[in-house]
Amino acid sequence: MKIGRYQMRFQTTTTLMVLAVVALALSALYTMISLEISRHTREGLEQRAVGIARTVSHTPTVQAALTMGGDRTAVQPYAEAVREANGIEFVVIMDMQGIRLSHPNPDRIGEHFAGGDEEPALSGKEAISEADGSLGRSVRAFSPVYGENGQQVGAVAVGLSLESVHAAVGQNMWLLYIGILLGGVLGLIGAVLLGRKLKRVMFGMEPEEIARLLEERSAMLQSAKEGIMAVDKEQRVTLINAEARRLLGDEVRLEEAAIAAAEAWANAEPEEDFRSLLRMDRVLASGDPVYDLEVERGGTTLLVNVVPVRISGRVEGALATFRDKTEITALMERLSGISLYADALRAQTHEFVNKLHIIMGLTHMKRYDRLEEYLHEAVPSLQIEAGAVVTQVKDPVIAGFLLGKLSLMREAGIRLLVREDGILPEASEPAISRELVTIVGNLLQNAVEAPRPEGQVKVIEIGFDYADGWLEIEVEDNGIGIASAVVESLYDQGSSTKGTNRGVGLYLVRRSAERLDGTVIFRSEPGEGTRFRVELPYPTKNGVKRTDD
Repeated sequence: MKIGRYQMRFQTTTTLMVLAVVALALSALYTMISLEISRHTREGLEQRAVGIARTVSHTPTVQAALTMGGDRTAVQPYAEAVREANGIEFVVIMDMQGIRLSHPNPDRIGEHFAGGDEEPALSGKEAISEADGSLGRSVRAFSPVYGENGQQVGAVAVGLSLESVHAAVGQNMWLLYIGILLGGVLGLIGAVLLGRKLKRVMFGMEPEEIARLLEERSAMLQSAKEGIMAVDKEQRVTLINAEARRLLGDEVRLEEAAIAAAEAWANAEPEEDFRSLLRMDRVLASGDPVYDLEVERGGTTLLVNVVPVRISGRVEGALATFRDKTEITALMERLSGISLYADALRAQTHEFVNKLHIIMGLTHMKRYDRLEEYLHEAVPSLQIEAGAVVTQVKDPVIAGFLLGKLSLMREAGIRLLVREDGILPEASEPAISRELVTIVGNLLQNAVEAPRPEGQVKVIEIGFDYADGWLEIEVEDNGIGIASAVVESLYDQGSSTKGTNRGVGLYLVRRSAERLDGTVIFRSEPGEGTRFRVELPYPTKNGVKRTDD
């Protein structure tokens, strides 16, 4: 809140506004209650005066004094006694002509009653009025006096001064004053506590700072390259940015995206529900995040990460971030050749350094005969391995990949054999080479991780066979085979016997094969290893038709 040049803090503004509301409420309450107290107090005093006047009018002494020939001198002492006993201003007894028979000031006895409001009482009616008399302004109660024969013989006037009425009202107002004061103190305390609580809830930030922060957050979300979507614990969409709408094909305007997406997906069939496809329902149920999930949506492959949103230790929603894998793959494609060759060079460099150490050691010991034998053994084996890869694999990306794998597996004590009875021509499109790297790389990695019998050297064979536009890829290992319990779910994402966050490799192999309109089959026998075969149509760059071309 801004007053002139002074900018008040939110806590101060909240406190003052609450105090203003409390003050208005207490003022209205004070007005209503004070009027009610004044009315009740005045009515109580008036009824008391009426009661006194009625009692005096029925007194035999008064009735006898007003009767023709009665003793009027007895009225004054009686009236004064009643006045003093009840603490009222006056008790005046008058005849039918309005002549006073009693008065606090004896000199006024015999004079006509002052004020002019005695007429209703002289006409036989009880009345209450406020008028100016010989003693000043007062509240008066009148009651007629009747004789023994039932005929009116006079009237009684009982008066209360306005000062006494006001004093009585003031005495009854003290309780109201105390209540208003207590309410004001409690309102002040409540306003201060509320201001502090709101400040704490808003993390000590001012509304302008929160608004600016929300604008910045919205701008960041909408400009983010990744699609972002959030749901609450009821799976209602609470946030979706522009990139997510693009990837999901949502055409609604930005401000309506969350509502429209929530309504559309809330009515979707279970198999079409994008939240289930993203595993958001599982994340909400288990509270465990899901990373690097690949899903298909409208012909687009998305790489998805889903994490639970926890508030005070409870899962209150889930947040999914996803990106078109094609864009990521395009970047990988630019670097794949370089990275594969770099891996091959790194492994060969490490191996070459080890061989230099051996040569240096043999030279230092002057074991030239052993050095000559070592060189005759080492150089041909390296030339044979590299020569087999270059001869059989014409695609430079796959060749570089296999050279790197040969060196890495040799360091790990694993024998990788490339069969010489087939050929892999260069693919017509880089995208096909990229899918082949996924297939071959994951099959080799799966073979490397396959358990093998105790004390046996792991041997992996890979072969390529191209004929009549079709390519067969075989990867075989000498492990212990695949357990029958996992055969049915072997290609399911997340299905693995090797621990958590695994079970992706064979899923990617089948998915890449299906993208190329191919198939994946395998044969596994307990104790005899496993053989995977991938068959797919393979357009070549130079139109190669047969393996012997």
